[in-house]
Amino acid sequence: MRSITHIRGMRVRAAAIALFGLCLATACGRGEQKQAAAPPAPATPAGAKAPDADIAKLREQARGIFGVLPAEAPNPKNPITPEKVALGRMLFYETRLTLSQQQSCNSCHMLDHYGVDGEPTSLGHKGQRGARNAPSVYNAALHIAQFWDGRAADVEEQAKGPVLNPVEMAMPSPADVVVVLKSIPGYAPLFAAAFPGEPDPITFDNMALAIAAFERRLMTPGPFDKFLEGDDAALTPAQRAGLQTFIATGCITCHNGATVGGRMFQKLGLVEPYPTQDVGREKVTGNEADRFVFKVASLRNVAKTGPWFMDGSITDLNQAIRLMARHQLGKQLTDPDVASIRAFLESLTGTPDASYIAKPELPPSGPSTPAPSA
Repeated sequence: MRSITHIRGMRVRAAAIALFGLCLATACGRGEQKQAAAPPAPATPAGAKAPDADIAKLREQARGIFGVLPAEAPNPKNPITPEKVALGRMLFYETRLTLSQQQSCNSCHMLDHYGVDGEPTSLGHKGQRGARNAPSVYNAALHIAQFWDGRAADVEEQAKGPVLNPVEMAMPSPADVVVVLKSIPGYAPLFAAAFPGEPDPITFDNMALAIAAFERRLMTPGPFDKFLEGDDAALTPAQRAGLQTFIATGCITCHNGATVGGRMFQKLGLVEPYPTQDVGREKVTGNEADRFVFKVASLRNVAKTGPWFMDGSITDLNQAIRLMARHQLGKQLTDPDVASIRAFLESLTGTPDASYIAKPELPPSGPSTPAPSA
């Protein structure tokens, strides 16, 4: 017969094993919480009206994640004035800022096409194409930086790049741009009004400042913004459910703030490697840690700005949603999940001010304006 001491020892060991198992399960559970978002709240059936309290709670949660889309993105170093905006609008449409006099900012960032050209990569000087997709110019002034690799700090710096890029607008130098602008008589009074007090206002830097001032008001509020402001009917039940799915899936880890993205840099293929030859920010910083790192895309107007990704290789929005969940979050979405998220994304399609983006009448060329290149 076993001794009482022996039996007590077995009971102590059994209790210890049970306690260890409980601790292990708890620890694993905590680990899973770091990797996965909370499960989505039950979706409201299509056509049904969600309780007002539930809608209010969702709105409050969304406001905390996304904030409010402002009417403009101010820059103290480049005050926005009516005169500067009027000049910037003209320069945005001005083809004479290119060597061939065939492209303008609007060629790749078409303001009547949600700020994109619908091409995987844009057509530039003499039919050349770059390696990266041209992102939308709408709401871009709110981003952390410009270009996919963030090589320009703001839209003021970005406005200079394409003009001098040999693949895009191909102007030989800033001085050549100034020669063209000074050869067009109508620009002299416009630059003087936009930059008062300057002895020689027609400069390459002032060209960029004017374009940027115009771009800083290119905002596209839409149904989602009306919902955040308190309009329950601005989103359909499916779109509200999609917002819940978007949050619960973990998309808000990167796609947050008023621009629903554009606020941070992230590695493409964070969880599962993504097949790309583009080195990303490493080309700019020279830092190996920035390999495959890109600026997170804004999802404003995303349903209208395909093809998607930095190389424009994805032509189906559903596929883009699946790939992002898989490569960035390590999740395999179901068809209903994809459809739900897409419904929310479609509520991010906004409406630009038609009068603000209308193409203005440009000043005629002067007798000394350089002729187009061959």
